[in-house]
Amino acid sequence: MSKKKIAVFASGNGSNFEAIVKACVEGTVDAEVVLCVTDRPGAYVTERAARAGVPMVEFRPKDYPSKRDFELMLMHHLEEKEVDLICLAGYMRIIGETLLEAYPGRILNIHPSLLPAFRGADAVGQALAYGVKVYGVTVHYVDATLDGGKIIAQAAISYEGNDRDDLEAMIHAREHILYPEAINRVLPTI
Repeated sequence: MSKKKIAVFASGNGSNFEAIVKACVEGTVDAEVVLCVTDRPGAYVTERAARAGVPMVEFRPKDYPSKRDFELMLMHHLEEKEVDLICLAGYMRIIGETLLEAYPGRILNIHPSLLPAFRGADAVGQALAYGVKVYGVTVHYVDATLDGGKIIAQAAISYEGNDRDDLEAMIHAREHILYPEAINRVLPTI
């Protein structure tokens, strides 16, 4: 049986993209990353994708008349690569109905909090401002709600400090372990 094909959507650094690629190459995830998508041309994830030999789709949403139009363009690339699973990894756009309808139960997201706490942008900043002592990471299915899809996996991180850089490093390290584990839970269902 052929390996499942993954597309990773990212808007920035791409460390989770790299962790997923590494897990696939090392065989801890029985799939292959066949496409990387970014809505921020020139983001560092493009360099990571180039080093990994993963084809890129770079686009600017403002170059399209609507979300549906750029999602239809993305659908063309996803279909061309026969993508089975989409993994959002720091992709800072809300997925629209075009992709949700085409990939039901096959779009995952990783979020830097223990959902349902601290949804949306800057979850780490929200948690720090609130003064929590247990932070975390959640991988969930993407649906039409903001960070509200069914949870696949979570991991808690105890932290008593207030250094955002230290906390984010701890969160990223845990994300890089949890996301491949969650992908492995989902792959048999698609």
